[in-house]
Amino acid sequence: MKATHPFDEVIVFDLETTGCDPERNQIIEIGAIKVKEGCVVSQYQQLIDPQIIIPDKITEITGITNDMVQHQPSIEEVLPDFINFCEGDYILGHNILFDYKFIKVNALRYGYPFEKQGFDTLRLARRFLKHLPSRSLGVVCDYYGINLVHAHRAYDDAKATYEVFLKLKEQFYTQFPEEFKPEPMTWVPKKQAPITMKQKKYLQNLLRMQKKKIHQELDMLTKSEASRFIDEILKEMRQAK
Repeated sequence: MKATHPFDEVIVFDLETTGCDPERNQIIEIGAIKVKEGCVVSQYQQLIDPQIIIPDKITEITGITNDMVQHQPSIEEVLPDFINFCEGDYILGHNILFDYKFIKVNALRYGYPFEKQGFDTLRLARRFLKHLPSRSLGVVCDYYGINLVHAHRAYDDAKATYEVFLKLKEQFYTQFPEEFKPEPMTWVPKKQAPITMKQKKYLQNLLRMQKKKIHQELDMLTKSEASRFIDEILKEMRQAK
């Protein structure tokens, strides 16, 4: 029986987020495909309510609006299902560490394990496609003639990433098999200070005044998360004037 290579049993996923900092910004969409024995066997696609206003520049890039996520589940609600979907040891993405960090932060926050090894098409593209003007997913897709229908939407990016990986594997694996080994995802977030009593009281007053709720327990918030929620509510109040 032919041995299965790690990249034949892999979860390919992509996230859309409100920014680039996994410890301050939030996930707004997860898209993924599950590959078994080299075949796509299932998919995952979910919009997520970040519980903050999505920055205009993110909406411009992704097309995801505040109205689109308003009645969607929170990351706390979504995370168990997505982690179950990510069975096995291996993940794949274009700049996979970026996406891994966001899931890892939330997995730690809500008490779930998420220890993986990863394949990165961005690293492979930088290694083998140095002649391209950029190794962004869109540019690499154009180079290989892959149709990326909705760029910067998580599921479409994940699907295109797997097609890019197959092209790179077809072209370079036989000659450079060592470049296609999975790498441990070793990033660990910094320890976050808990919400202060002053922040908690202020946030409670703001939530009561604005008749707003957040899904997370206030005592479970970090200091930086509390600051983010306070800033967002104050911004909404200024905009409403």
